[in-house]
Amino acid sequence: MPETSGYLAAGPRVGLRHFTLDDGAEFTARARESKSLHQPWLFPPGSPDGYAAYAGRLIADRTKAGFLVCERDGGGIAGFVNINNIVEGGFLCGALGYGAFAHAAGRGLMSEGLGLVVRYAFKTMGLHRLEINVQPGNAASIALARRCGFRLEGFSPAFIHVDGAWRDHERWAITAEMTAPR
Repeated sequence: MPETSGYLAAGPRVGLRHFTLDDGAEFTARARESKSLHQPWLFPPGSPDGYAAYAGRLIADRTKAGFLVCERDGGGIAGFVNINNIVEGGFLCGALGYGAFAHAAGRGLMSEGLGLVVRYAFKTMGLHRLEINVQPGNAASIALARRCGFRLEGFSPAFIHVDGAWRDHERWAITAEMTAPR
């Protein structure tokens, strides 16, 4: 089992930690470097004020949980995974959003990081279901969802407002039972 000191959860190459306001300079620099990778799918904050507002919501709002995926060799931020719209009670569900930064893309770090978030959400946070909503043309995001065990559940036309328009999305989900040891 990998040493998890300093992380909420850790795998062989990445560890998870919560967002802090002090991460702003590195996060925004990585976001600016990754603009061509992210757009038109994702628009992470690229300015100090944008990051402060974004991270502040993740830190203060109990219906959200933000995780930085950090490379264990050097600790740099490789990407991020957020659980949004967390609903408690009988639902115990959250909606995931995520992004890799360009320097980490294609190296399997986000697969490891998303897997850690899924396990953390089910075991530590007590959630039962996680959902990912992905635009059909975002092949990399769909491949990541598939690699991490999410199943395609449906299609929602004009579902989420992205880049100035209502965009169609595929709905992917995973439940705690799907990740249980066999």
